[in-house]
Amino acid sequence: MQLPAEAVAATVLIEVVRISALPTERGVPYPGRVVAHWTGSEAAEALTLIEMLPGSEQHRCGFSPGWSIRAYEDSLDVALFEVAFCFRCHEVRMHGTAVPPVPATQFFDADTPPARALLALFRAATP
Repeated sequence: MQLPAEAVAATVLIEVVRISALPTERGVPYPGRVVAHWTGSEAAEALTLIEMLPGSEQHRCGFSPGWSIRAYEDSLDVALFEVAFCFRCHEVRMHGTAVPPVPATQFFDADTPPARALLALFRAATP
């Protein structure tokens, strides 16, 4: 999966969000509860897994994401990017100040080892 390379390099903190609903408009954060904060090697591991996600075809479910990550740089004021994952339709939607419009929607194979490992990280982060 393609992430904005400069933003990935600048990321110092990732918030893991358990999504509770879809946002009311595009470009705003996905509503939900922040269940974890990852820094250092935890953040790097998650970003590496995401970048390793192989592409896939779209599966129809209507896009009902369960998880998102929000990546922040040192200032921690505005997210560089947010990535929402739907493990049913294999769709990823991304938005943020560092996201160009072209890779904003991508598809991944949710049945691969990197996807299963990422989902396991998300589940382990939930209290």
